[in-house]
Amino acid sequence: RPQAGGGDALVEGVELAVHVAGHAAEERLLVVLLLVGRAPARRPGGGGVVSGLFQDLIRYGKTKGGRGQRPAWLRLLQVPKRWFTHFYVVSVLWNGFLLIWLFRAEFLGGSLPSWIQHMHRALGRDLQSEDTGNEHFSVLLVLLLLWLHSCRRLAECLWTSVFSGGVIHIVQYCFGLAYYIAVGSTVLCQVPASVRNGKELSVHICWYHVVGVTMYIWASLHQHRCLVILANLRKSKSGKVVSLSHSVPFGDWFERVSCPHYFADLLIYVSMAITLGFHNVTWWCVVMYVLFNQALAAVLCHEFYQENFRSYPKHRKAFIPFVF
Repeated sequence: RPQAGGGDALVEGVELAVHVAGHAAEERLLVVLLLVGRAPARRPGGGGVVSGLFQDLIRYGKTKGGRGQRPAWLRLLQVPKRWFTHFYVVSVLWNGFLLIWLFRAEFLGGSLPSWIQHMHRALGRDLQSEDTGNEHFSVLLVLLLLWLHSCRRLAECLWTSVFSGGVIHIVQYCFGLAYYIAVGSTVLCQVPASVRNGKELSVHICWYHVVGVTMYIWASLHQHRCLVILANLRKSKSGKVVSLSHSVPFGDWFERVSCPHYFADLLIYVSMAITLGFHNVTWWCVVMYVLFNQALAAVLCHEFYQENFRSYPKHRKAFIPFVF
């Protein structure tokens, strides 16, 4: 953890990367996240405007603290972290709208809007020769799961979570809004452009539907429990908010990792990939994005806990139990 100039930090970072080059994949991932997310934070005021802006873009909430006084122009580009709620408002409305259109097209003989059909053609879905009712049902099921996930997260933001005075960058906020619009559209575009062509939808429940939905319910329950644990750290036994400070959480998956709610989020997206039948490359790309995004956030939170609580459990991993 260099305290000197930027050159010393860079040399130490390179030496660290070389040292673990032959280690396991998860260790190399850890090094990348540490070099990107941690090393610049050890040099408050160092690294210049670009470094400060980059750090502001990848950090939010409590992980923005402890990095010295940020320039006034950076503080102008921040919004309250509680605006996370807007992500799920947009997701519930947009993905609910897509779900209604898909349901009408599949069961009521309707047709998808022309702009969705144009999107299909742009992505080459109208060139797909194989058109199975099972694929249609998988997409409909995943879009339903995504919408239910957004409904639950919106309810938790409104009535469970207790937000502090944390902030997020305006770019993060805008990206989050765009993400929840794009992810629902991505699901819908997995349906062949021909939809049903007047044929009756044949629903065949396969083993991967059962496995995917079961995993989705399991991960969602644990995510909710972990969010309740975090909220209760700031509430009295009567449910009244008594503090906005950060404390060490215990219970459920917190016994193994610092950020189990991030890990559960990854499992939820994996469960949707399973529900699509494992073979959908597009959705696995979404899963990989969630993996790296949540892993980086988990490492930064893990570092925050270790730095601010001397008695923090040493056996806890940052993101994935027993692994990373």
